[in-house]
Amino acid sequence: MKVPVIKKLAETYSLEELQNAENAIYDEQQPSIEVEGEDEGEQLTHIIAAIWIKNDMAENGSELKNSLRNYTQKVRKSID
Repeated sequence: MKVPVIKKLAETYSLEELQNAENAIYDEQQPSIEVEGEDEGEQLTHIIAAIWIKNDMAENGSELKNSLRNYTQKVRKSID
């Protein structure tokens, strides 16, 4: 998981574009948007994180930086 990649996705693409990219990877197809990552698993991780952030922004009226922080804290807690 690379935070700068997730941030770029959340800044650049709409929720619909991210969801379409997620579905493309699930269907073993190339996403229509550019997603950095060493393999499909890492790309999918980045997309799912960006979707979570976009949803958090919409639901809570949060700024990108706050939603990104919330996501990384959530990940850290799940690892502990």
